[in-house]
Amino acid sequence: MVNNYDWMKDFTFLDFAREVGKHITVNYMMAKESVQQRLNGTARDGLSFTEFTYQLLQGYDFLYLYQHYGVKLQLGGNDQWGNMTTGTELIRRTLGNEVETFALTCPLITKSDGKKFGKTESGNIWLDPARTTPYKFYQFWLNVSDDDAERYIKIFTSLEKDVIDALIEEHKQDPGRRVLQKRLAEEVTVLVHSREALDAAIEASNLLFGKATKEGLEKLDEQTFLDVFDGVPQFEISKDQLGQPAIELFTTVAPVFPSKGEMRKMVQGGGVSLNKEKIADQNRPITAEDLIDGKYLLAQKGKKNYYLLSENLANCQIFTTFATAFIDYWTMV
Repeated sequence: MVNNYDWMKDFTFLDFAREVGKHITVNYMMAKESVQQRLNGTARDGLSFTEFTYQLLQGYDFLYLYQHYGVKLQLGGNDQWGNMTTGTELIRRTLGNEVETFALTCPLITKSDGKKFGKTESGNIWLDPARTTPYKFYQFWLNVSDDDAERYIKIFTSLEKDVIDALIEEHKQDPGRRVLQKRLAEEVTVLVHSREALDAAIEASNLLFGKATKEGLEKLDEQTFLDVFDGVPQFEISKDQLGQPAIELFTTVAPVFPSKGEMRKMVQGGGVSLNKEKIADQNRPITAEDLIDGKYLLAQKGKKNYYLLSENLANCQIFTTFATAFIDYWTMV
């Protein structure tokens, strides 16, 4: 693996214009489809000087790699075809017609919004579990559209064609079951992470829609726990607010319920849970022992309404800052 900065960092603009720019005409660069799309207005952002000259920079990379490493083939997505052929043309014009170099492209893999998979695009997934947890990774594939699922299962899995065809047909019979998305999510999650990671992701998914327990919540690592409940209403509480009755904490401190009357009715009807366990007594104290991972409380109202309460450590931080300053002061005295 090499870094093109190593051979570009000492290359001045004037040297580049003289040694590289003279070999490629503006007419040649203007003829590229990507340039024409920009100039003809099909791309709304216009064409910057950087984008226009980028093909020369990428072309020089190919020339340098050929001369110093014997690289004859450049691979890339089909959106890079113009830049790559500029490289082969620069090599031919610089070193002679007898030199053979090649460019090979493949179709871009796009998402349903037409954007490609890339690190600069929003909503993308990463292979690194630190960047995208197995749970989020699994959910990404599980929630793709029907059309995308049909394309992706052919691209990202090693399933046999007859298996894929059967899955597609089964999915068309009852799209609501999302057979295609489920198999796609399972295959890719196992391939990239592991079977254990898939099982954990499915178990985490069931926390929202299936039967779950406090023990199940406590098994999750903190990031996966936060991913599962990403987007639910959140409240901050301080440790000194713990110990209060549930009806006080969930109405006055953290307004999960708009009124105590509403909470009483829902508790009586069995519709209120804390950490997936039913609250039978509205006056049940909520203590530090109820905290998940020592930080969180998960309140549930009805079947689908979740609320996340997190302990606010600001008071501890203020105390620590004050104590440090106090000690420093008396040390100086």
